[in-house]
Amino acid sequence: MIYDPNTLSNINEVQTIHLELNLKVDFEHKILDGSVILSLIAITDIDKVTLDTRNLVVKSVSRDGKELKFLFGEETKCFGKALHIELGEPLTAGTKFELKITYNTTKQSTAVQWLEPSQTVGKKHPYLFTQCQAIHARSLLPCQDTPCIKLTYSANIQVSHPLRAVMSAIGVGEEELDDNNKLYKFEQKVKIPSYLIALAVGNLAGKDIGPRSTVWTEPEVLKDAAWEFEDTEKFIATGEELLTPYEWGKYDLLVLPASFPYGGMENPCLTFVTPTLLAGDRSLVDVVAHEISHSWMGNLVTTANWEHFWLNEGWTMFIERKITGRLHGEKEMEFDAIIGWNALEEDVKRFGESNPLTALQPILKGVDPDDSFSSVPYEKGFNFLYHIQKVIGGPEFFEPYMKAHVKEFAGKSITTEEWKNFLYSYFGTEKKDLLDTIDWNGWLHSPGMPPVKNEFDQTLAKACNELAKRWDSARNNDKFEFLPSDIEKFTTGQKIVFLERVSEYPPLPHPAIVAMDKVYKFTTVHNSEIRFRWQKICLLAEYEPIFPHVVKFVTEQGRMKFVRPLYRLLNNTKNGSDLAKKTFIDNRSFYHPIAATMIEKDILKGSA
Repeated sequence: MIYDPNTLSNINEVQTIHLELNLKVDFEHKILDGSVILSLIAITDIDKVTLDTRNLVVKSVSRDGKELKFLFGEETKCFGKALHIELGEPLTAGTKFELKITYNTTKQSTAVQWLEPSQTVGKKHPYLFTQCQAIHARSLLPCQDTPCIKLTYSANIQVSHPLRAVMSAIGVGEEELDDNNKLYKFEQKVKIPSYLIALAVGNLAGKDIGPRSTVWTEPEVLKDAAWEFEDTEKFIATGEELLTPYEWGKYDLLVLPASFPYGGMENPCLTFVTPTLLAGDRSLVDVVAHEISHSWMGNLVTTANWEHFWLNEGWTMFIERKITGRLHGEKEMEFDAIIGWNALEEDVKRFGESNPLTALQPILKGVDPDDSFSSVPYEKGFNFLYHIQKVIGGPEFFEPYMKAHVKEFAGKSITTEEWKNFLYSYFGTEKKDLLDTIDWNGWLHSPGMPPVKNEFDQTLAKACNELAKRWDSARNNDKFEFLPSDIEKFTTGQKIVFLERVSEYPPLPHPAIVAMDKVYKFTTVHNSEIRFRWQKICLLAEYEPIFPHVVKFVTEQGRMKFVRPLYRLLNNTKNGSDLAKKTFIDNRSFYHPIAATMIEKDILKGSA
């Protein structure tokens, strides 16, 4: 019996093996129109199939050319509407069959964002991209929208010239249909969950950046993106050394328009990344190491449902930092873990220390997984694995286990219990007593911060902490004796930690804010991570000259990591609340539907 509280489909009675998408991209009406053919297998004797849908128009359902009766269930707030399909005759367990569903998406389909030409870099052509994680695949196609079922897929996507389609699959052909339209064909032969089905269509150009990697962007950004991401192959090769051979054939990158709501999305064969990574100095490309790590942790070994999401993200953070440790040194890796711990503390504080959603394995019955999204599965998960590594004797014991974990569960969707059982099985009686010392309940089921605080190397953090302390001590001085050389040798990560430490002290008085900006010029910095933390310091201090810079930042990119906290902070200032609300309302259509919904909950709930 498999369990997923976030699906309406009858997953214990029938399961999808393969699906074929045949869609026409209609920018005029902002819909995807066509059909999906689901290849299914009956797990028990059945006479109906129930699928997940949200904001779809279903026109017909057929089997072997014969029309079938279907009806929708009642709409639920979180999970859309169940699509009940009557098979017309009972099928016995083990029977394989196909259903063809003709349908189209709607403007309300949350998986798809349609961009006007004005919202792109080139300003000439429209653009669309999808984002199916966590449970938005059901608004892209009728499906069993759950990570516990993995399937292969193929697709035929019709687009108008000169646009190009790319997907989370291998391109297997292009066909000129007429003077105006072209067909792009794709195949994904490695089994994936529904949330990894992905499509983007736009004026795209590609440039090879490695033996198995191409970066895709709008032509105007291609040169910068190719330079920024040219170390991609090093990340893949290091992942292979740590784990198992890369299974997906291609590892391409798609740099999306600015409204993409995440740093990256690990769609197989084609990672989606935010343009906020284009810092011009490769200082932010470790996000790519994270997405590459998902090739094993998440895409190959997948969470059984969203209550076990940490198995995707905690493991991926752990492998990402293993990769960066190999490439940049252990001190750099541990320094990054310090930044992660700070993010975890902030999110636990925001949710509330007793909030059940801050447990590593939360209960999500009746809960939209988007509402539980935070750094908890990432950073609490990472710290859990780091703690286990230390308990069992260090990397020399843990790293061989990592490979064994991937080999054991590749192609499967697993629960935390299955992960834990294999952990004990792998280490056997030799390490059982050590594993038994771990506070399993505290780590997995208790809300708040982890029961153990790991100690990380403080070498790179020391100078950041000392400089922040100097600024706090000088907060009420008439003269601020600081120099640009204070941070000249700081890495981007050190500047981030310095600013985070400053924000942990009481808000600086405005003369100190002015002095800091005069000497370090943070307001004019292009790097998005530094820019975000500087604006946060200013908003906490109610420093109103930063307001227009905040508005500019939250309206030129839609990455939720930045826009949600900045909107909340601006909304909480004495004179910024109306500006926050007006800015969001005026720019709502710019944001991806997932981001827009979350920002609305953050700052408009309870407002008139």
